[in-house]
Amino acid sequence: MHHNTTIFMRVQDIIKDSIQVKSKMLYDNELMMNIQLAAISCIKSFKQGGKVLLCGNGGSAADAQHIAAELSGRFYYDRQPLYAEALHVNSSYLTAVANDYGFDRVYSRMIRAIGRKNDVLIALSTSGNSQNVINAINNARKLGMITVGLSGEDGGKMNEACEILIKVPSKDTARIQEAHILIGHIICELIETELFPKNPE
Repeated sequence: MHHNTTIFMRVQDIIKDSIQVKSKMLYDNELMMNIQLAAISCIKSFKQGGKVLLCGNGGSAADAQHIAAELSGRFYYDRQPLYAEALHVNSSYLTAVANDYGFDRVYSRMIRAIGRKNDVLIALSTSGNSQNVINAINNARKLGMITVGLSGEDGGKMNEACEILIKVPSKDTARIQEAHILIGHIICELIETELFPKNPE
């Protein structure tokens, strides 16, 4: 019974930690402004016939794919699909380029293939230092894409690389990733409501 109590308290502590990170976000004006700027950049790009590309590693790759699915599929309601794609989903491409050129170039090479001026790259890295993600951001900027980064509180190399950087006020990878999905959902909702205003009842 004592063991169960310890686990119960640990579960509570983890949930409290997650709430604390989100509470900090709520009063971080720079973070709020950057979320808004990221959404506006995506809206402008979609209106001009552009697209949103996303990348990350591990859990951040899953988050990139999740956010892409909300845009290309649907979020809250039925509407036209939007062109959004996570860069890691073609495993044949990924393994070929990693094998032939090195893993650091898997995303930057795909950006060169499909990125266009005024498209948006949303790059996710909890440390802000993943080299393949940084290389993708640098290539995207060369092409005239808008670069949005999602990182932890440090920002790492993303501080210099990204035009818009959304820094989650935490050093804990799991808490940062939970916040990245919240940010992704906010951006998706802002895009959807702006591009597809609901008809008045």
